[in-house]
Amino acid sequence: MRWIPPGRFLMGSPPLEAGHCDGEGRQHWVTITRGYWLGETSVTQALWRAVMSENPSRFVSDDRPVEQVSWDDCQDFLGRLNRQLDGLETRLPTEAEWERACRAGTSTATWVGDLTLRGSNDAPELDDIAWYGGNSGVDFDLHNGHASSDWHKKQYPHIKAGTHPVGRKAPNPYGLNDMLGNVFEWCQDGVVREYTSEPVVDPMSRAQGPRRVVRGGSWSSRAREVRAAYRGAFARVLRDDHLGFRLAGGQVSAPSRPADEPRIGDPGRGGGRDTPRRKDTPRRSPSRSESAKKRGA
Repeated sequence: MRWIPPGRFLMGSPPLEAGHCDGEGRQHWVTITRGYWLGETSVTQALWRAVMSENPSRFVSDDRPVEQVSWDDCQDFLGRLNRQLDGLETRLPTEAEWERACRAGTSTATWVGDLTLRGSNDAPELDDIAWYGGNSGVDFDLHNGHASSDWHKKQYPHIKAGTHPVGRKAPNPYGLNDMLGNVFEWCQDGVVREYTSEPVVDPMSRAQGPRRVVRGGSWSSRAREVRAAYRGAFARVLRDDHLGFRLAGGQVSAPSRPADEPRIGDPGRGGGRDTPRRKDTPRRSPSRSESAKKRGA
């Protein structure tokens, strides 16, 4: 795990950032008062199996991130891990902790700069740091990849895609790998409405609705979703092959802002919609056929 120091950062994205979504608006200063630990990579299938004695993943390989795990599954895993190792107190990161760690002192869309969106699945700045819809089929070596030949405007041509072993892309300045791409990562927070412009300290939403925040984008994400500020939310019980998580440890944040349902992106293959829904009504997870159609949008 890597140590993330306390500090202050500007959360969210400016309106003119390439790929900006409405739910990222009202940039605001966030202060994290205490440092915390964060996993160098997403939790691998090897670690999940060591704790849970099973592997739910579609793309099976010990060194790939575990996927097809719900937010509730992650809580079960964390409870078992903490009981097995005396004195260990792991948890999911808060949304603010995740973004601070991803940015690693930078203020652009990624830690290597802003994105040049040449197509829905084509942003050359991502190639060295993330597996996303534009490159996740390159050197993909499993037989059960997701059909990707019809994904439009890809950075590289490929016909099947999926996750890749962790740590193959360049880390950020904090030494964290795969903070962007490979799998979306669950955060501890319930979802909140659009940001307030007021500064906040150690924020964490304790909203009790059916959805939880995800961050970072995945192997099947369009380029606009693979940014430090991109926010998404899924039903906490959803299991899908682009959903994983990362361990955090240390500070447990207290709530410091009103909690409510969001108007933030519903990520996935071709996601990024900002359609308002009735409060506490989860979105239906798209079928694979629907997901493939969205790729062509």
